[in-house]
Amino acid sequence: MFNRNKIKAASKEHAMYIAKIKRKKLFIRLTQISILILFIILWELAARFKIIDAFITSQPTRIVNTLVNLHEEGTLWMHISISIIETIVGFILGTALGTAIAIVLWWSDFIAKVADPYLVVLNSLPKVALGPIIIVWIGAGPFAIITMALLVSLIVTIITVLNGFLDVSPDKIKLLKTFGATKLQILKKVILPASIPTIIAALKINVGMSWVGVIVGEFLVSKAGLGHLIVYGGQVFKLDLVMTSVFILSIAAALMYQFTTWLEKKLIKWHN
Repeated sequence: MFNRNKIKAASKEHAMYIAKIKRKKLFIRLTQISILILFIILWELAARFKIIDAFITSQPTRIVNTLVNLHEEGTLWMHISISIIETIVGFILGTALGTAIAIVLWWSDFIAKVADPYLVVLNSLPKVALGPIIIVWIGAGPFAIITMALLVSLIVTIITVLNGFLDVSPDKIKLLKTFGATKLQILKKVILPASIPTIIAALKINVGMSWVGVIVGEFLVSKAGLGHLIVYGGQVFKLDLVMTSVFILSIAAALMYQFTTWLEKKLIKWHN
């Protein structure tokens, strides 16, 4: 009887703790939404009362009108889809290729030491500087833009994932070697599972990096996409179009980031 009452008390405390955590998360989410709404209201009021110049900063109602106009013209979803597809392709290629190269560098200490100074130089090199060269090599088109997104995220992925591999406990590796495990088995059973948080961190970084690469590529060569709208809007002083494109870009990047967060939870749950 005593044990049953103790279990009930523990269950009640656990339920209260879970409810407290949920209330805290809800409060955080409501605070985030409230800050965003307050910012939009203040922005609109400041523009209406001429505290800020709406021609330069635009305003929420102008952005909504621009969205409606682009939709009526039939170009809104075309520009959005082009940028999203280019970003997703660059994102996947950068992450997959970067992880594969990191595995090769972890596998061969000789190759890793040879490649180390080149990785440092390439990581510090502004990838935007390679834009004109990529255009000459590949041509002005989607492939050049995807290549920009790939290059921007590739080196960061290699360095991040490789450091995650090297941070895995040496004791675990020694234990498997003691039992006669091959390097492939060590990679599959220890290195990759232990590096899931690092790979997820690389994914989150690559969301922003891939968008940077795509937008820069569209600045240089594209005739469509959000980057093209930003450049065109700046050239003809349609700053409402620029701010609208930035607004869409922010939403798209945030959704991709939320996807990686969802993927992180699934992978960690599967790993555990």
